[in-house]
Amino acid sequence: MPRSIDYRATSAHPASKVYAAMVDRDLLEEQLRHIGGPGAGVTEYEAGADGVRYTLRHGIPGEHLPSIVTSFVPGGDLQIDRSEQWRAGTEGVYDGTGSVQVVGTPATARSVMRIADVEGGSEVRIRAEVTVKVPLVGGRIEQAVAGQIEQLLAAETQFTLSRIS
Repeated sequence: MPRSIDYRATSAHPASKVYAAMVDRDLLEEQLRHIGGPGAGVTEYEAGADGVRYTLRHGIPGEHLPSIVTSFVPGGDLQIDRSEQWRAGTEGVYDGTGSVQVVGTPATARSVMRIADVEGGSEVRIRAEVTVKVPLVGGRIEQAVAGQIEQLLAAETQFTLSRIS
């Protein structure tokens, strides 16, 4: 059964400023240099009038992973490819979708995202489902992967908001 993630973060800045920072290629590359792990980088990036689409690669060293996860990961380190597509919004609302593939494993995630103006600033909200198709231990791996994704979201949000301020 998939593991759900419901992540929220608030900012004193308007949604337009948070969105602009979250999809800025230079800021994404800087963020990955600081918290992306081994082999991290922007692998695809396309911006147009209707929004932004990109793919990021993250790396998590095996020593930071539970043994249940490293037993399924070739080489012990985890590589995560994350694709996001954002649509420029109106009236302070920006919507996105995302997908995650844990390279070399049966672990995936799908997400819907929103950045919206709220009283006093803005809110980032991400709802995701992590799925690991492994009999018997899939649920434990889903829990571990979901935990890593939540930590990554918190670190990315903190990084981006610190750069805006």
